[in-house]
Amino acid sequence: MAKEDFRHSMPLRVRWAEVDPQSIVFNAHYLTYCDICVTEYWRAAGIRYPGDLLDAHGVDIFVVKSTLEYHGSARFDDMLDIRGRIARIGRSSMTFRVEMYRGDQHLITGEIVYVCADPRTQRSAPVPEPVRAAIARFEAVAPEQQAASPA
Repeated sequence: MAKEDFRHSMPLRVRWAEVDPQSIVFNAHYLTYCDICVTEYWRAAGIRYPGDLLDAHGVDIFVVKSTLEYHGSARFDDMLDIRGRIARIGRSSMTFRVEMYRGDQHLITGEIVYVCADPRTQRSAPVPEPVRAAIARFEAVAPEQQAASPA
């Protein structure tokens, strides 16, 4: 992916509490950075979370998989550019891709897979059409679409 493929971008300065004794970001904090990016993505895309899912459609999203690839290390006081996008959307799941940069240096690639489900039963449910439409309007590059499975 090119940086330009991500419409959503947010700055984040590495804080002292997030680094180890070598002043390098402790690896688990990158997932927190991903989570912050997802929260800001929903806001930028005009999707009120959780209201536009839970209140409006009776569904919520649950993380079922998260992965990080480390290409370099962020350090105390670095200003990071964190970019996020919905890379794939299926019937009931969405893959959120995050890339983190320090200047032009690509440090981290993250992927979070969410499943849309009924919060009471935790059974999968379709991603609501208004949410799909908001994502489609917002993204610079259309998310990959997963074809529906034959019944």
